[in-house]
Amino acid sequence: MTRGERIRAAARTIRTPHNASWIAAETDVSVKTAQKYLDQLVEDNVLLKTLQVDQMLYCVDQLMATYREFARLQREYDRTKLTSALESMSTQITDWKASYDVETPGELWASIVDCEGPTEIENRHEVVS
Repeated sequence: MTRGERIRAAARTIRTPHNASWIAAETDVSVKTAQKYLDQLVEDNVLLKTLQVDQMLYCVDQLMATYREFARLQREYDRTKLTSALESMSTQITDWKASYDVETPGELWASIVDCEGPTEIENRHEVVS
């Protein structure tokens, strides 16, 4: 992968905001190179840039990522398949709510502390994600 490809790949996977130094270290490039590509990703509406505690942080623009994913699904699948998939997901979510006696993903996440054994913890992590 080129430097730019490494930075783009890393930037699309970050879940929490990070500064250019962190991304540079993760992708084995200079901070200046990381900033150049990160700023381009901000201009392309892939990342958001925010100032926190006197440092510039970058994170995925979730709204645009959701929109791009929605557009991709709409191009790749017809309405019937999408409707069927949504119905299946809705049923699965209802089942999870009943199985774990929770109403939200946040409640399920919080319930992990009460789990006994790594298998149950792993199962709940998978459901939450």
